[in-house]
Amino acid sequence: MRRGCIAIGEVRCDGCGRIMRHPERYLAINEADGVEAEEGKVLRYCKECSQSKGYAHYEEEKGEWVFTFFPK
Repeated sequence: MRRGCIAIGEVRCDGCGRIMRHPERYLAINEADGVEAEEGKVLRYCKECSQSKGYAHYEEEKGEWVFTFFPK
């Protein structure tokens, strides 16, 4: 399951290893979604890593471009 989250403390990206601080957005994704992780483990990706892996994108909504973690 994909969950778009906001960092409230220091969260480390599992893609690039960068520390995300409040109020950065990140993606939390379970292993069941086909991601290479241990069973039951939740992976956290920063905005840039989630976009490069195809989990996030920009879409036009009401005349504005918004960043979303929802599938197309």
